[in-house]
Amino acid sequence: MQYQIDQFKVRVDQKEDLQETLKRVFKLKEFQYKILSRSIDARNQKEIYFVYKLWVQTEEKLKGKGISIYVNQQPQIAYPQWTEPLSPVVVGFGPAGIFASLYLARCGAKPIIIERGGRIEERVEAVNHFMKTRQLNPNNNVQFGEGGAGAFSDGKLNTNVKSPWIHFILEEFVRHGAKEDILYDSMPHIGTDFLREVVKNMRKEIEALGGRFYFHTLFKEFKIHKDRVFVYTQKETFETKHILLGIGHSAKDTIRYLYGQQKLVMEPKAFSMGVRVEHRAETINRAQYGAFSKDLPKAYYKLAHHSNQRGIYTFCMCPGGYVLASASEENTIVTNGMSNQEREGKNSNSAILVDVRPEDFHKDVEAGLQYQETYERLAFRIGNDYRAPANLMKEFMEDTVATQVRGVETTYPHGLIFCDLRKCLPDFVVEGIKEGIEQFNHKLKGFYDPDAILIGIETRSSSPVRILRDANKRSSISYLYPIGEGAGYAGGITSAALDGLRTAMQIVEDLDK
Repeated sequence: MQYQIDQFKVRVDQKEDLQETLKRVFKLKEFQYKILSRSIDARNQKEIYFVYKLWVQTEEKLKGKGISIYVNQQPQIAYPQWTEPLSPVVVGFGPAGIFASLYLARCGAKPIIIERGGRIEERVEAVNHFMKTRQLNPNNNVQFGEGGAGAFSDGKLNTNVKSPWIHFILEEFVRHGAKEDILYDSMPHIGTDFLREVVKNMRKEIEALGGRFYFHTLFKEFKIHKDRVFVYTQKETFETKHILLGIGHSAKDTIRYLYGQQKLVMEPKAFSMGVRVEHRAETINRAQYGAFSKDLPKAYYKLAHHSNQRGIYTFCMCPGGYVLASASEENTIVTNGMSNQEREGKNSNSAILVDVRPEDFHKDVEAGLQYQETYERLAFRIGNDYRAPANLMKEFMEDTVATQVRGVETTYPHGLIFCDLRKCLPDFVVEGIKEGIEQFNHKLKGFYDPDAILIGIETRSSSPVRILRDANKRSSISYLYPIGEGAGYAGGITSAALDGLRTAMQIVEDLDK
């Protein structure tokens, strides 16, 4: 018989392993088990628990609270045959493009993948070159290239989206090289170092199934002739009936072309702006776990506050991580966070973001892009040469300017310029960050640390634009299928991967109609 055990608690300081605990608690002799989910309950810092959901198979009868007959509700994915003579073209090989391409390749579609950046190995080289020389490649950087922006962001896979296909996505990551704990951890992450290998393995499978990759190839324009589309790049021309636009949230040139010249129907949407904060990892560990801080992995937090109908929240929290220079346009400053699989860094960082609403930039599609750019360029102008503007938390809260760092040593690769960080953020964002820090300190003791470092600016958490589409995922130009974060339909690796997968499934399903 197969059973599911919910809310099975084990103290984190317990020396007995999980198998022995199950054997003792349920008096089992022969059994198999698998972890379905695992989280940490740290509400009482005197007794912190791992909380498990478990699958157990045994011939013995299990009874008790939280025990039920196990029913596997994971759907099986099908791969109908691609029946269209022309291959689909996938623009962008971030999470949405990867899973769309993988599904289409398994259906026999032999997708054509256009990516403005390089292969992941080339991207790493280009990013390292940027860190050393401060010479930016606008098409091959932290934002653009194989794997998308997520390839340099820690590989966090938690999402609020509910879908039966989420587990399929996680299993594919494991199948291509991620560790199995992402299948059950409540805050799963692959790690930037592991994610690079996972992405490369996915590309190899797509290639083995007939997919064709064109790296360093910029999507320039398309023209419709009769019942097909011609896609033009600076190198090649491709003929197709299906273009999947997985361009990411930083491809502003492509968005402007689609909106201005092709009149693709779009709408402005809310996005967020703010800073990234670095605390000592031990500060956050102590705040979350108390005396158990050295017995557990680097601590995670997720905090939110509402003020005057604006959301103020932490985003993309990286325990034991690093703050990264993430510009994709010359003479701009953008920051991001990342961490490796082991989260070995001495600091933990997170974005502190404030909602920006369409009425803040006159409800115009292009105005949202311009709003981002204005402040990204201001941030660059303050530091000049990709040094990020920064304040100590105490100085930011008190409207003074720091002269030196005390305590927290930044991981920002280019060095910081300590200045008036308020000058490169809208006033309402500055006030929102201040209020957020005060409120977050009530929820997480020690969040207000005078020596914590605020680094500007964070503007790319999501796109300020949504490309409208119908129930069949088509845009106002029926050959174009917008997918992922850049199209305004996702907010992270998993949700973007899911959107690309579901769009590809819809396209294949529609071929038979």
